[in-house]
Amino acid sequence: MIILGIVLSVFAIGFFCWLLFALAVYALPCFVGMTAAFAAYHHGYGVFESGVIGVVAGTLTVVIGQILFARVRMPLLRFFIALVFAIPAAVAGYHATLGIAHIALPHDLLSTTLAYIGALLVGATAWLRMASVLPPAEPRISDGAAAPPLSSPARN
Repeated sequence: MIILGIVLSVFAIGFFCWLLFALAVYALPCFVGMTAAFAAYHHGYGVFESGVIGVVAGTLTVVIGQILFARVRMPLLRFFIALVFAIPAAVAGYHATLGIAHIALPHDLLSTTLAYIGALLVGATAWLRMASVLPPAEPRISDGAAAPPLSSPARN
C-alpha cells in the first residue's frame, strides 16, 4: 500500500507539472478574471453575477491579447505583449515549483533555487506559447502591386 501511495504521488506531481505548463499562458487572464469577480462581489453583485463578470473579464483579456499580438507588426511591441502574459505565469510557476519542492526538500537554498528555475521555465513556456499562438503579422499590400519574391532567382 505504501508503494502504491508513492507511485500515485509521483504521478500526481507529474500531472500538476504538466498542468502548470499547459495552462501557463492563462495566468494573466485568470488573475484579471478573479480580480474582476472579487471586485464585483464586493460592490454588491451576487456570487453568480460575480462569477460571470470574472469569466467575461478573463476571456476578454485572452481575446484582446491575441488580437493585439496578431495586429501589431513591430517585433518589440509583440515581445512586450507576450511578456505581459509571461510575467504572471513566471510568478505562478515560482510558487507552484516552490510548493512542489517543499514536498521532497526542506526549506533551504536548493528549494528556492529550484523555484527560480521553475519560474524561468514556466515564464519562458508562457512567452513561447503566446508568441506561437498566431503567426507573425505580415505587411499588407494595399496598392495592388505584386508581392516581392521570397528569394532571388539563381543566376547561371
